[in-house]
Amino acid sequence: MDELQALATRIAHRLGEQHQRLATAESCTGGWIAKVLTDIAGSSDWFERGLVTYSNDAKQELLGVPEALIEAHGAVSEPVVAAMAHGLREHTGVDITLAVSGVAGPTGGTPDKPVGTVWFAWDHGTTRTECVHFAGDREAVRRQAVEHALHGLLGLIDAA
Repeated sequence: MDELQALATRIAHRLGEQHQRLATAESCTGGWIAKVLTDIAGSSDWFERGLVTYSNDAKQELLGVPEALIEAHGAVSEPVVAAMAHGLREHTGVDITLAVSGVAGPTGGTPDKPVGTVWFAWDHGTTRTECVHFAGDREAVRRQAVEHALHGLLGLIDAA
């Protein structure tokens, strides 16, 4: 079993034990987090939905992220990823949300937000955010982002 499967299995067990439901909002990971989680048989017991909100319009329409927030900070930023997680929780009523937005590359990076910059937010009543800079090509950045998101989710569930 690879690391992603192992993490997803542990998350499934914990969420099932705690009778909690999860939803995800993904940008740069393109639904990979939801895929890994729903690979677990019985995931419909604890996984509510996963949204791929790749465009700014999707972030606004589906998650309620204010356009002004995106304009002021960019889609790859702490305020936007926090708003994604919070908006998803408000729209779904689930216990826990996870949101990810980043620059996977190979293009799109800037001096302030180079390729490999990924923002994460986990919301379980309060929102925790984190920015990580990953190395490697597009596939490597995305895989590392999925793994980091799952580790953060597991830590959040274990702390509850």
